[in-house]
Parts: sequence; structure tokens; C-alpha cells
Amino acid sequence: MATVWFVLAVGSERQHGSNDGYDDDPARHYRWDSTVPQHANLAAGDVIGLWDKKQLLGVSVIERIDTDHATKTTYFHDTCGKADFKPLKTGELKWWCNKCRTRFEKPQPRTREVVTYCSHHGRAWQSLPGRLTGDQVRRLCDKPTSQHSMRPARWEKVHAALDEAGASLPARVTDKAKTVIRGGHRQATVEVRQGQETFRKQLLHEQGENCAFSGPTPAEALEAAHLYSFAESGEHHEFGGLMMRRDLHRLFDLGHIAVDPDTGILDVGKKPRDYPLYRQLHGQTIRVPLQPQHRVWLGAHWDRHRAKP
Repeated sequence: MATVWFVLAVGSERQHGSNDGYDDDPARHYRWDSTVPQHANLAAGDVIGLWDKKQLLGVSVIERIDTDHATKTTYFHDTCGKADFKPLKTGELKWWCNKCRTRFEKPQPRTREVVTYCSHHGRAWQSLPGRLTGDQVRRLCDKPTSQHSMRPARWEKVHAALDEAGASLPARVTDKAKTVIRGGHRQATVEVRQGQETFRKQLLHEQGENCAFSGPTPAEALEAAHLYSFAESGEHHEFGGLMMRRDLHRLFDLGHIAVDPDTGILDVGKKPRDYPLYRQLHGQTIRVPLQPQHRVWLGAHWDRHRAKP
């Protein structure tokens, strides 16, 4: 069963001041660090749902996760050493410690080295404000009483809840990004990609005998091209591939051909453009319809091979 991660994006509504918060833009990115439970469990290709305790904000698919290192400032109540407190609106002592059950003047700072994470998920973002209440989100989580800011849930349950709430189209769109034709590798005389033939048959059924870059092509000359590194994931993602002519597949894998995820226009590298066969493809529009999930994977490929350093 697929997993969706519900992550808390509360912005200015934070209930305590144990840290300085994160710079979140729910429709584009989400930030956290290694002090957060489950911090290392999210991965590119996962479904992510953002909520603010009161309601669901939207869902998307993670394109990539950037990591870095930083010095983080956290705050604590110097009497008990705990970070479980919140600001008060009245009185001279402006803070309340939930552990000691007392007021105090101000939290004390301390610093520590952390790993930082930033997910990017803007290309497949589906805005769904209010389609699920905060209570509904909690009940969908694997552990409904959890207080963690990152909570796993079964995507099948989330899909059904969104469908019942009248958000069937966005739910189906995101669902297709996570549907996996079970594959991976098995040991034989050589390493074999399980599920590859099924993957190819599905792409041929969807796209016909068409190369995504050059148009009608005999099936014998077409390959099922993954838009991501199959070697790293070991999974065949639905809408994670396109049929490509064998030579164009190779050039795509090497980054000599890329597709602008926003326009669907082909960008052929300088070296292949020395050859008329490939030069004529430069600036052409991709020849098959693109689903939102195609654009997620193509965007990751574009960022890897065309993004400026």
C-alpha cells in the first residue's frame, strides 16, 4: 500500500516558541530538519499532503528533496529544561510552561548542528483547502493521536476520503503519480528488471507506436524510457515513462535531450545539433500528451541537466 505524508504547515499559528520556525510555501516547498521525527523517511516520488491543524491545504508529489547542514537555535524553559511552552497574551510573565505549569519571563536559547531538508513539489500541486478538516486528517493518519509534524497515512484511505469530499479529480491525478507496476530487480545470470515488459506494454497501450520526440515509429524501434533513474528506485511508476526511439532514449538518458516541463518543448544539446537528424527536433513540441506526473519527472530531469549552477 502506498504512503502519503501529512506534514504540518502552521505558519504564524505556531502554539509554542521552541524554535524559530521554517520558511514554508505549501504550494511549492516544505522545510524541516533532523530534529523532526520521521525526518529521513520522505523521498522523491512520495505523495505529500500539507495541513494547518484546522484543514487540509493540498496534496502533491515530491519532485526532489534538497539537504544541507545548518546551526539551529532552539529555546527552552531554564527551570525545567523543556521546550514545551507557549506565549501568553496578558500579564508581565509572557510565557507558560506546560511541563512546570507556571508562567515565566522568556525562553533561553541554545544552538545545535542539524541536517536541513527542503522538499520541492510545486509542479503537481493540487490546492484543496477545506476539503478535509483537521479532525479528518488526524483520523486518516496511521497514528491518529500522534503529535508529530510528519505523519504517515495509507494513500488508499486518503484517496477514498478525498473522493467522498468531492475532490475526485485531484485525488485521481495524484494517485496516478504513485501507482507502481511492481518491479525491482531479481538475481539471475545477469541483473534483470522485473516488470519492464509490463511497463513497456502499458506505455504502448497509452501512447501507441509513437516516439514522444519524433512521432510515429515502428514498435520494434521503440523503447520504454523511464523519466527517472530506475536503477535508484527499482520501481516502474505510472506516468513515469515515455516511448522513445532507441537513439533518442540514449540521448535523453545522457541529458543531451531534455524537455521543458512547463512548455513541453524539446531542448537538444549543442553536440547533437551538429547532426541534421537531431537538429530538426530542437524547439519542437513533444509529440504525446503529458500528464501532470510526466511533468514532475521531466522537471527533475530538466533541473539535473539544464538548470544553471
